Amino acid sequence: MGYKVFWTDEAVLNLEEIIAYLTSKWSQKEVEHFKHKLSKHLDLICSNPLLFPVSEVQPRLRKAVLSKQTSVFYEVK
Repeated sequence: MGYKVFWTDEAVLNLEEIIAYLTSKWSQKEVEHFKHKLSKHLDLICSNPLLFPVSEVQPRLRKAVLSKQTSVFYEVK
């Protein structure tokens, strides 16, 4: 049985801002690649939420690195 991802309002806003920024700087193909990579990481989190390490800054969160510039922080409940 997999877990479900619930997005906070802040997380949704952050993702929208990131996508808008990437769309203004990158090609559509690169933006779609980013979205695909994010989707794959979310699938991994749903199937195995303890896969990624605990954040050093906030121990209640886990950190999944998408790229050198982008990480997904999440909490398992």
